[in-house]
Amino acid sequence: MPLEKYWVVILSTAVKFFMGPAAGLGLGLSWLETAVCTIIGMMLTVLMLVFLSNQLNQLVQYFRKGKPKLFSKRTRFAVRLWKKMGIMGIACLTPLFFTPVGGTLLALSFKANKISIITSMLFFAVFWGITITFLLYQIPFLQNYFLH
Repeated sequence: MPLEKYWVVILSTAVKFFMGPAAGLGLGLSWLETAVCTIIGMMLTVLMLVFLSNQLNQLVQYFRKGKPKLFSKRTRFAVRLWKKMGIMGIACLTPLFFTPVGGTLLALSFKANKISIITSMLFFAVFWGITITFLLYQIPFLQNYFLH
């Protein structure tokens, strides 16, 4: 049944963006079905985290044992990225490097406007969802890599 296949792609994308297109290919969905489910999967994660951000922050504060380390390679990289490219840079790199969860939490950590987080993540979810899915479905080398 296609609905179950759609949910597999949606949930796969929610965890790791590249897993969605690979799952859609493996399940025999069309590239368009896969791209749409990939976009939905990322945006469901983004929306859930943005709207639950206050509750998540309270939960983290409750379980945090001490002050977080202020300067590490990871935090320095994040600050450089934020200063150079802002929310658009984080949103652009989220599907490629950060995962939907990581990129959204990173944007929230810089206190970015929630509407700008949602719109920029939507823009790049559409862009990368269509691009990556289309390329995966069109390049035989990639198909063989993911299917075998």
